[in-house]
Amino acid sequence: MPKMKTKSSAKKRFKVTATGKVMSAQAGKRHGMIKRTRKFIRDARGTTTLSAPDAKIVKGFMPYDR
Repeated sequence: MPKMKTKSSAKKRFKVTATGKVMSAQAGKRHGMIKRTRKFIRDARGTTTLSAPDAKIVKGFMPYDR
């Protein structure tokens, strides 16, 4: 059987941790920072883990990162 292909867009945006959780950048920080609260901007730094239903979809795009 040939190898399954990894979605290039998924491997650039997500990272799977050793425990199997999917990490991604925080959403909502691309533009419109003037109207965001300071608390939102502070809390949206760094990365976050995806919810279980979203992580299941992403793991389908990256078959060998489990």
